[in-house]
Amino acid sequence: MCNIGKLDKFIRVVLSYAIMGVGIYHQNFWGMLGLIPLTTAAVGICPLYMIFKINTGCKQEKLA
Repeated sequence: MCNIGKLDKFIRVVLSYAIMGVGIYHQNFWGMLGLIPLTTAAVGICPLYMIFKINTGCKQEKLA
């Protein structure tokens, strides 16, 4: 089940690269937090979106 749309994925990728870039610039491990939005964008599933029942673009599968 997918709950992240194309625009949301793009924003997450850009945000993750920015976070990782700042971490590399400051030479600390906080840049590894950028892996979280990058992973959710790659997989297409956000656990927080599941909890709050948010869907930003993927079509929901209808179960009969």
